[in-house]
Amino acid sequence: MGADNPLADSAVLIIDVINDFAFPGSDQLLEQLPPVIRAIDALRHRADVLQRPVIHVNDNFGRWRSNFDQVIDYCRRNGAPGAALAEHLSPRDSDYFVLKPGQSGFFQTPLPALLEHLKVKHLVLAGVAGDQCVLTTAMDAHMRDFELWVPADTTASITPKRNQRALDYISEVLGGSVAPILAR
Repeated sequence: MGADNPLADSAVLIIDVINDFAFPGSDQLLEQLPPVIRAIDALRHRADVLQRPVIHVNDNFGRWRSNFDQVIDYCRRNGAPGAALAEHLSPRDSDYFVLKPGQSGFFQTPLPALLEHLKVKHLVLAGVAGDQCVLTTAMDAHMRDFELWVPADTTASITPKRNQRALDYISEVLGGSVAPILAR
């Protein structure tokens, strides 16, 4: 990806931010999210300015008869720890979305066909958890020869140490950039 325009020929994948955060360790993850949300907002804004696609890639939470609107409603329900985040980062009318049954955004989803349709060569990944769904999506993207940028300030894991290990792997093994969005 070019240094002047790291979003050229790219799509932004926002992974699992629409989430009810009702799982063990989610309180630790939620504590880390305020600056991550600001960075994801900056990333979405930059993609909008450059007219690059934003694709929400989200867990279906085992709700096999759901559509994305139902997933958003489920995550925004009263009492859900992630309700405010789901409200803030919900897909806009111009965004795409893909529901996934597991960790990787590529596994058993239409994401490869969508990326081919959009003529995408580079992927920018953001979201949670950095050491699980973001990392497995990055590995699958790498196997498909996509260049990667995973801005370090747009991901979080249950602990910062786990997130840093994932970012190090993306940088050192997958050859992806992890330069923060807010530093560019």
